Amino acid sequence: MILIADSGSSKTAWSSINNSAVAECITSGINPFFLDSADIIQLLKNEFTLGKENLQKVFFYGAGCVHEKKQVIYKALRVFFNTDNISVDNDLLGAARALCQNKPGIVCILGTGSNSCYYNGNEITRHISPLGYILGDEGSGAVLGKRLVADILKNQLPKDIRDDFFTMYLLTEGEIMENVYRKPFPNRFLAQFTKFIDGHIDKPELNELVNNCFKEFIHRNIMKYGEQVLHLPINFTGSVACIFRANLENVLNDCGLSIGKVTQSPMAGLIEYHLNIS
Repeated sequence: MILIADSGSSKTAWSSINNSAVAECITSGINPFFLDSADIIQLLKNEFTLGKENLQKVFFYGAGCVHEKKQVIYKALRVFFNTDNISVDNDLLGAARALCQNKPGIVCILGTGSNSCYYNGNEITRHISPLGYILGDEGSGAVLGKRLVADILKNQLPKDIRDDFFTMYLLTEGEIMENVYRKPFPNRFLAQFTKFIDGHIDKPELNELVNNCFKEFIHRNIMKYGEQVLHLPINFTGSVACIFRANLENVLNDCGLSIGKVTQSPMAGLIEYHLNIS
């Protein structure tokens, strides 16, 4: 049996593959910038529901799995699964393998956070750092939510939109500030408001908000990969890419770019990839 994990900031999808049988479960997001090894072990004890018998290898792809943080994940998985046969890579490589398999392409993640790279069919050869939702993460759920909340609190949006927001979420300005500046996981808190944007996307102001965020993502990230972006499909995975696919495709077309695959999750592609190389 092999086990594959795709972990974002909000949740981790797990798939175990035993011959042709696939079993799945979901746990909370596992990001080594926010959790240490002990935290991760406890999270798995509380939430992981798949079997661990006859486990041959664990492939973990996760947000925050930069070189200096991989050991945090590795140590936790080694203890919990009682094996040394563990591969820990960042979620962007997982997305690239899922979306492109062994072919070159531009690969993007648009979920709670955002990321992008040029993948040559074997490895990532160019990468623009996402920088997180404060300095970057353009086009992500966290940034869409941040822009929405800021515009609401500064009265930049029409009264009917502001009224609908406070009716839906029953939050005060003080509670919003508390969640953003003092409580853990403010990116998750902000990303939840993509649901409100989606439900009001017919409002010109919110349609424009989404388009502007996607334009920033394209110009500050995708266009940095050079002329090859004009000749390769731009592939996406993540909830935001799926929810706002129409906006995304229109903005890409306006920039002279072609949309490729768009998936909610990379898991199906990762299963295909690892079955083909096993």
